[in-house]
Amino acid sequence: MKSISSRRALVGLAVGLAVVLAAVALGRIATRDSEAALPRSAAEFLREGSGEGHDADASKERDRDFQESSQGVENGGSGGEAFEALTAASQWAQARTAPSGLVQPGAYGAAFASLQGLGTTGGPWTEITKLPYNADDPKYRDYYSNSSGGAGSFVTGRITGLAADADGNVYAGGANGGVWRSSTGGGNWISIADGIPSLSTGDLELGSDGALWFATGEANTGGTSYVGSGVYRLTSPKSGTFTSGDRVGGDELESTTINAIRFGGGKAWAATSRGIWWHPENTNLGAWQISFQPNPGAISQPTDTNAPYKNIVNDIAIDPNDPNHIVGAIGWRSGDTYNGFYETTDGGTNWTKVNPTGAINPKDIGNVSFAFAADGSKLYAMNQSPILLNKVTGTVNSYLDGIYVSKNGNPSGPWSKVAEQRKLANSGSALKQSIAGKGYGPGIQSWYNQFLVVDPVNADHVYAGLEEVYETKDAGSNWSTVGPYWNFYFPCWAPDSVYPGPLGASPAANRCPLTTHPDQHSAAIGMYQGKPVLYVGNDGGVYRRPVDGAVNANGNATDWISLNDGTIDALQYYAVDAGTAVPGYEYPAGSGNVVTPSGTDAAIVSGGLQDNGGSITRTGTDATMSSNFGGDGGDVLVDPANGCNIVQEYVYLSMEVTQSCAQPPYDPSYAAFLNPAKATTYDIAPPDVNARFIAPFVDNDSNPDQWLAGGASIWFQSNGYAIRSGSEWQKVHDWGNPGRVTTALAMRGDTAVAAWCGPCNNAGFARGAAVGKYDGTSWTWTDLTLPSSVPTRYISGAAVDDAGAVYLAFNGFSRRFTEGPGAGIGHVFKSTDGATWDDISGNMPDIPANSVQVLPGGKLVVGTDLGVIVSSDGGATWKRLGDNFPATVAIDVEEGPDGNLYAATHGRGIWRIASP
Repeated sequence: MKSISSRRALVGLAVGLAVVLAAVALGRIATRDSEAALPRSAAEFLREGSGEGHDADASKERDRDFQESSQGVENGGSGGEAFEALTAASQWAQARTAPSGLVQPGAYGAAFASLQGLGTTGGPWTEITKLPYNADDPKYRDYYSNSSGGAGSFVTGRITGLAADADGNVYAGGANGGVWRSSTGGGNWISIADGIPSLSTGDLELGSDGALWFATGEANTGGTSYVGSGVYRLTSPKSGTFTSGDRVGGDELESTTINAIRFGGGKAWAATSRGIWWHPENTNLGAWQISFQPNPGAISQPTDTNAPYKNIVNDIAIDPNDPNHIVGAIGWRSGDTYNGFYETTDGGTNWTKVNPTGAINPKDIGNVSFAFAADGSKLYAMNQSPILLNKVTGTVNSYLDGIYVSKNGNPSGPWSKVAEQRKLANSGSALKQSIAGKGYGPGIQSWYNQFLVVDPVNADHVYAGLEEVYETKDAGSNWSTVGPYWNFYFPCWAPDSVYPGPLGASPAANRCPLTTHPDQHSAAIGMYQGKPVLYVGNDGGVYRRPVDGAVNANGNATDWISLNDGTIDALQYYAVDAGTAVPGYEYPAGSGNVVTPSGTDAAIVSGGLQDNGGSITRTGTDATMSSNFGGDGGDVLVDPANGCNIVQEYVYLSMEVTQSCAQPPYDPSYAAFLNPAKATTYDIAPPDVNARFIAPFVDNDSNPDQWLAGGASIWFQSNGYAIRSGSEWQKVHDWGNPGRVTTALAMRGDTAVAAWCGPCNNAGFARGAAVGKYDGTSWTWTDLTLPSSVPTRYISGAAVDDAGAVYLAFNGFSRRFTEGPGAGIGHVFKSTDGATWDDISGNMPDIPANSVQVLPGGKLVVGTDLGVIVSSDGGATWKRLGDNFPATVAIDVEEGPDGNLYAATHGRGIWRIASP
């Protein structure tokens, strides 16, 4: 079986890959009811990637303690994709919480205040990705692309909070991009939360007085979720912007995630990772009050490796007829003795665990979403199954237990099951054929993808979000998949549906209705032009349709509209690199239609995105932005001399190279589109068995043809962008321990530095580094013993200067906020001999550091969780670089060949500034 991760043709859902996407590459068309009628790689998936390769090892990764057990597991197979997403979740958390697993309240607030106290240097940053991101651009419909799936041309990043009013105002919260406002029912977005310490969105809600509540700290437990700095309340959301002064209460809810904000009885209620809290709704003053924690002792024992999982509240629902009656869904997705439904009938003074009756199993309650009907007559619940999540034998098509209704509105029930994965799959789902091929079914990421909304004027009309969007108008007796995962499996799909055909010809009409991007996280009902509309937020942005919309014969909606017009830039990058714009490129390639980039600032910028592939942005006066690689995007390399030479990672060091910007040859008969022999990308993954989900690879700062890649081993190749096979990599260093894996790499001249962790989870966390020397023929590596003065935290960045000194950047917070042995202090360390290390953090805020770069002249640049800082004196003093960078994660900072620095943020796109 081919490894799924080696195929750019298969797209990742969610943070990793949740159901498998087929790329738009066809085999020879046979009949519509045959396997060959599917896109080639969809058929390939049904044969190879579903069922086969699912084994006990792949299913053992259940991350209860964020353990890693992925060694030797081939990516793919039934359960493998969700396994990868769970792996990504654990690895993202490890970087910021090692060695203890918990960050204490006050960390982000203190870091933000310290950052604001630094001086600034350099001019303003320019946001170069604030453009419509065309995920369906036919210029890049190469054999391994994934366009034409039906999610519309334009997408953005994950939207985890939505709120809408009766006047056409809609508010969208990016996973780590803050809050946007549209006064036109979606589109023409304006960012309104850049002035606060955290842009991570847990929930957005409009209170009873019209104030907009922004709960920070995304609680989806996805691979790239961040804790927040509390809850903020904006009293004039139609015109105002959030400031730090809008925070509700003190730091009680800092360093937590917040699943939901709800209102009732004059109180705002918060469902958090540390229990249920409340605050008076009509004021920002006063502290948040704890109402219920199932395991309060875990909060006071932060060194307990299980502490982060003991007080998770997934949702709360307030009885519309009695605000003192509140229901809570509490528990860890992998199961625990405290998991279950809880309720209070006295406004939160006393809480009781409910013993639900009827169809629901009280011993199999995991991640749950609640929704009351507006009149309180019914209570709906969507439940993810810990039993399925922990299953270690057999095929697992879904982790969804089911959707239930309590027809009397009582959390005790009796509950009736109104949907499960097969019923949903048979409702017009794009996943029906996937299940038939022993692949994934609806709810394979129900621990990550969930929303549940009841029509306020019809208690039987419900929308449910998993990977797809489902609708019932009869309380669950019948369902329609109004937002299918993609269109590839439907008879209406055709390869030329939006392909331009012969040069100059108009695109053919799309034969399938547009759908939404997969992986649903949020929903809201509002009004637009006097009619009720549904907004949904997912891994591709914001979409809208009428609440009572139109569907085709298959039950798929025909009236979705993408609201991702480029003014909302919530794109979540892992990496960025830039190259010189090609003097004259052709579209389509080989057509003779030459296009020349214009403007003195023209460059080709590439980046890897969470669930939105690899992007290519041509800056200058003809600025465009498109997706030229499918799936998840990871690390990236771009040839500084020719920006069309690009290496893009899928995940786990699955690397592909193109020397044409991934533009297929022009052929009006679609031969390039259909024929893998005419693909412009090449699989060059080194044969590593245990790389990180987003694994590092770099070129030599002094020679762009020499590359290093890091997984369980260190790999080297010197053929540059002419590499065509993974066999051209040479293993040059082995960590000597199967539990160790590379986290950071750098090379300049004849010197390289690499860092590792292993174990990487907080139980037994360890880290280290090695220095390599290359004489032009062979390598010599020295494993370093880092002294106790160097923190025992995750090493995220590495660099080498012209003199051969090496630098390490440490993630997480120092010991003031991170408990555990060896947490230490400091974030940037330098060594000239590998034995002695100097803390050069200077006046740097205590904030997770993600990357470090050495610029000409010895300047140091560090990307942090709250922006970019720079030092001109070797680390003695630090300043903020630029004065308009959003307070979000600068995960990668790279120097371009055009005299600019490029910063990839994980929630606000790519920014650039003149190199200091």
